[in-house]
Amino acid sequence: MPPPIPVARLYGPGDIRVETQTRDAAGPGAVRLRVTAVGLCGSDRHWFVDGAIGRTSLVEPLVPGHEFIGVILDGPRAGERVVADPAIPCGRCATCSRGAGHLCPRGRFAGYPGTPGALRAEMSWPADLLHPIPDRLLDDDAVLAEPLGIALHAVDLADVRPGDRVGVFGCGPIGLLLVRLLDHLGARVVIATDVLEHRLDVARSMGAEETRVVTATQDDAEPAGSDLDLDVAFEAAGEDAAIDDAIHASRPGGRLILVGIPGDERTSFVAESARRKELTIRLCRRMRATDLPRAIDLLANELAPTSLVSGRFDLTRAAEAFATLATRDGVKVVVQPSGAAG
Repeated sequence: MPPPIPVARLYGPGDIRVETQTRDAAGPGAVRLRVTAVGLCGSDRHWFVDGAIGRTSLVEPLVPGHEFIGVILDGPRAGERVVADPAIPCGRCATCSRGAGHLCPRGRFAGYPGTPGALRAEMSWPADLLHPIPDRLLDDDAVLAEPLGIALHAVDLADVRPGDRVGVFGCGPIGLLLVRLLDHLGARVVIATDVLEHRLDVARSMGAEETRVVTATQDDAEPAGSDLDLDVAFEAAGEDAAIDDAIHASRPGGRLILVGIPGDERTSFVAESARRKELTIRLCRRMRATDLPRAIDLLANELAPTSLVSGRFDLTRAAEAFATLATRDGVKVVVQPSGAAG
């Protein structure tokens, strides 16, 4: 019998443990994958800090991790470096038939209750959801492909055009990738905001014309970016205050895209301002199946963003990695369950 592999499981808020498990057997259409890097994101932080995302609570131990890359271990593609699409749509429902598999109500998602994620040395995953990584693309950039796919989807929802005046409200990894992508597409990122100055330093390096530190609530402050007359505003913080800032900064008839994941089930905003401006408000969920290959191609050939990876941890230090994520030190935290790809 093959030896067990290490795995990190989240048992409750702040309680992540490194254990062992037997190796997955690859089922029909799946292959085994040696996991080389897993990026931790805002939803992982919600699981770790709150034990929940909205109305979905952690009811049994969960293996987190959905931004993952690795090396295929078996089959005709053995040895290939790949980025995984973490969403598995059912492929049969009306939503999937309309080409919106990322919205599939029956779909599964890595690192979400019912579907173990990638914080383990090896795993199995559907082969058709594993996309090749060009040799020139380093792991630190490849691990950004999934969040960049979300940024691409958000930009498409906003119908951004060259020359548009754009703001990004919340500069975690997805917000920063939005800044870089928008600048690459010829939009003017006239403002980027966040609660942390070190993230805004990165936003300036990626093309933001102005940056501003804000507080988590705006009860005692003027909304950030008022009267900026933005064509498009992206909220990427998951905070009501960031939505209010984006609304105040938008022009009449502007477009607002909500990308951030709130910790609570409900989101609120200043309806009077949004209504008077007749804003178009859209919500972005994950990415479409076509966005991940686009993201890989951009990272390999055109975008080349300054690496956002600020901390790398092997799996035995998973608790330290999540503690760093919880305090928002650095920008992108990466766990390497089996080490970097050779």
